[in-house]
Amino acid sequence: MTDRAQPSPLKALQYRIEAGLLSSIIFLFRLIPVDIASSFMGFCWRTFAPFNSRHKRAIAHLKKAYPDKSDADLQAIVRGMWENLGRVSAETFYIDKLLKDGRRFEAIADEGTQKILDEKLPCLFVSLHSGNWELTVQPAVRMGITIAGVYQALKNPSAEKILKDTRLHLYKGGLHSKSAKTPRLLRNALDEGGVVAMMGDLRERRGVEVNFFGQPAFATPAPASLARAADVPIVVGRVIRKNGTQFTIQGRMLNVTKTDDRKADIARITQDIHDVFEEWVREHPDQWMWIHRKWD
Repeated sequence: MTDRAQPSPLKALQYRIEAGLLSSIIFLFRLIPVDIASSFMGFCWRTFAPFNSRHKRAIAHLKKAYPDKSDADLQAIVRGMWENLGRVSAETFYIDKLLKDGRRFEAIADEGTQKILDEKLPCLFVSLHSGNWELTVQPAVRMGITIAGVYQALKNPSAEKILKDTRLHLYKGGLHSKSAKTPRLLRNALDEGGVVAMMGDLRERRGVEVNFFGQPAFATPAPASLARAADVPIVVGRVIRKNGTQFTIQGRMLNVTKTDDRKADIARITQDIHDVFEEWVREHPDQWMWIHRKWD
């Protein structure tokens, strides 16, 4: 957890109240079967989220990506996105239960990815916010591979700890909040023969410019930079929601080649990652998070 300044007494009280509410919500949700909770939240988000201002942003992004689609088609995609996000919000509270039920998962790996998993080789898993992305590492976890992960810390340290604990079954190699120390910690994990997982589809204003859906977009250089520095392959992964809480998890290996031009290498690798992302988003556009400010 990152170092934090001590909150004021009023802020500390607010944090305790928020953490207490979050704990109560998690407790109540876990009294309900995961299939029912996921379906209910998916319905609620599909019904009410379109009234959120981010709905218009998602539509605008879709128009950039699919200029020939009708308004009805775009609306259908975004409502599907909201349903998926609602399901993800509920399923977060059941990660440990979902992991134990192997019948919910189908794993598809190319030859390179399968070799990495079988031989437990060091690599960098890079995923995108599609399906239930929290479960991308399920095949590796099932095979006993220890993974270190990265997450965005919350302002409320008590609530952060609660949500962080729900993911400890996935990241037994440590879950590191984004900070100046994080790249060194992740590099150490890879240098020691470990596996690191991170998201790669978010925009970074000072990042690498890529072509995404025929439009210039900005992407984080972190995955490419880390894989190049540690000289490890990248496994690009995704989760496809097949039917409610049934999932297909796919991995595709990318070899990381190095030249004397570090900047060009990072730009090329980041574009390679986004080429895979675009291919996959086009297959299931209603499962990707279009509310990201990827282009604007």
